Amino acid sequence: MYIIIGASSFIGVYTVDEFLKQGCKVVVTGRNNKFKEYYDKLGVEYINLDLVNKKDFDLLPTEGVEGVILLSGLLPANSKADLNKKENAADYFQVNTIGTINLLEYCRKNKIKRVISTCSYADVKGAWGKKVISEDEPRDYIYHGDHAVYVFSKNAANDIMQYYNEQHGMKNAWFRFPPVYGVGPHDYIYINGKLKKSGLRTFIDNAREGKDICIFGDKNLSRDVTYVKDVAHAFYLAIKSENAEGLYNMTSGRGVTLQEQAEIISEIWAPNIEKKSKITYKPEVNNNTKSYLFSMEKAKNDFGYVPKYADFKLMMQDYKKDWDNNKYQELFGYVE
Repeated sequence: MYIIIGASSFIGVYTVDEFLKQGCKVVVTGRNNKFKEYYDKLGVEYINLDLVNKKDFDLLPTEGVEGVILLSGLLPANSKADLNKKENAADYFQVNTIGTINLLEYCRKNKIKRVISTCSYADVKGAWGKKVISEDEPRDYIYHGDHAVYVFSKNAANDIMQYYNEQHGMKNAWFRFPPVYGVGPHDYIYINGKLKKSGLRTFIDNAREGKDICIFGDKNLSRDVTYVKDVAHAFYLAIKSENAEGLYNMTSGRGVTLQEQAEIISEIWAPNIEKKSKITYKPEVNNNTKSYLFSMEKAKNDFGYVPKYADFKLMMQDYKKDWDNNKYQELFGYVE
């Protein structure tokens, strides 16, 4: 049996789906009763759990648990806090760091040897644009903006996980994600407390309507992105492997330029060939994210992970198929 904490999250829903496809028994947690109805229909036990409430962990199974996937947490994309008006640093540490400790203590007491969680790709932001980034890259992050304290809280949580590895003989691991694409609730995200449409969703909406797709900044800026189904499969592979431990880059291992993204999206999402979007450019408008590329060798060597959707066109084709089939839109609160 496996426990998936945060099964009401974007990545969580896909991860539960992958574990069920692999024939695993799962118990899941979340904080949204709408998801309880969804999981009840699948025959999956759903438990309301708040990471910061130690007593909630008494609701979890105490026997037969082989491992835990931790996907619950406080992220900047979900935070409405305007840092110019109210500081929420304590919230990040309470949820992401203390919450992780609460889970690890539950695992220690019940002799559960493995938790797999996440970290932020911005913990090595200083290396973006300079090299292919491996897991050995020293941390190098910034001390301002809405991601700063999130990074601190996740670094602390990951350090605690390593402490439990060495102090208590656990085999915990954590995945470093770039942006994860897939049908879900993240088309609109909070940036410094303000809700904004994501760049990917903007490209897609314009392509569907036959409008121009405008690239800001350098059209050749390249980013390593990943697909939610690859991520879900990686969690399964890692938790089943005796080799998985510590930090893993969990990306596609392949960069895709803004130009390539625009071209592929305009082709796949065009309503018809006559209304295919024209790509336009505003190089004078600054794009705040540098190029970055992560190495995937460690995950490949340790537990045989090879992303199925590393090719951006394959990723978008599958994304559109799920979109057209209304996959999870209603569950996450929107239907077109």
